[in-house]
Amino acid sequence: MFGLNGSILIIHHWDTDGLCSAALILEQLGERKVETWTPPLGTFYLTEDHIEYARGFDNIIICDMALPAGNVKAIAEHAKVIMFDHHHQDPIEGITHINPVAHGASESDYPSNTWVIKEHLGLPMRLHVLMGFIGDKEQKIKDNPPFWGIVQEYMTENGVSFDELLELVYRIDSNYKVGDRDSVAESPHLLRQYRTREDILGNEKWRSNLVNLDEKIDRVLAEPPEEVGGVQLKWLDTPFAIISQVTRRLAWGTGMDTVVVNTGFFDDLDQMYSRSGTVDYRGLITRAKELGFNAGGKKDVIGAIIPKPETEKFLKETIDYIKKNR
Repeated sequence: MFGLNGSILIIHHWDTDGLCSAALILEQLGERKVETWTPPLGTFYLTEDHIEYARGFDNIIICDMALPAGNVKAIAEHAKVIMFDHHHQDPIEGITHINPVAHGASESDYPSNTWVIKEHLGLPMRLHVLMGFIGDKEQKIKDNPPFWGIVQEYMTENGVSFDELLELVYRIDSNYKVGDRDSVAESPHLLRQYRTREDILGNEKWRSNLVNLDEKIDRVLAEPPEEVGGVQLKWLDTPFAIISQVTRRLAWGTGMDTVVVNTGFFDDLDQMYSRSGTVDYRGLITRAKELGFNAGGKKDVIGAIIPKPETEKFLKETIDYIKKNR
């Protein structure tokens, strides 16, 4: 596949969409020996050491990881790079960049990276593809009629409920949320072997992770967020990678614009996530990058990693942006 000669590294996102994307690629590569790797959890960029590591391979396939263009170009100086993505980003020259959204397609037509891969490679519909867009959209996939129709058809044919499919996503996501980066890198190889819902449910480690996470998230959500100018604001101080799920639960549970800040994941940096059903965050993503922050997302979500001294200032800017662009 892809006419790749030599060694292969897959750099993938740590969530269900990224892991299932990597599993789809592994399957297409057949018996080829492939390394799978993810950056330190919660970071969307590569350090010089990471770039040097990637340069040790002849071919790099990037899945669902909107790395800075400079990182990608640095790797491409020494390796063939293929990048599959569906996030808001500019086209990157000098590589094979497969991202319809970067070339003007609607994000609603490409709700997951697994769908980009399926369409590009002409793959049949299957559980791994479905898990990608259910993982990224969760309940919001019901607001996208073509893809909700695909989900409903799968549920009918396989006798499963939507909640049962969400359970699979939560189990797959559990490794990154408990901070187990080694298990994240192992997951694409496991998912390549897993064919059915029962295969995923049979992973006892993922089940145990999820029990611990659910208890933690329930404790976090039991403390109500504050409200600033009609925006829900929640502060976290946890080493668990739960900011995305907490943001989703708060935003989708109330329909309110939501901002969550986690001060406990990094020593010198804070995580910030924001979701809205009405605000287009693409301008704010561009602004965050102009400020030198590592940031990314899609039309309805932004994630940023901010130096601690800058957090309060950018938080105010984010809330002002939301209020202005509702």
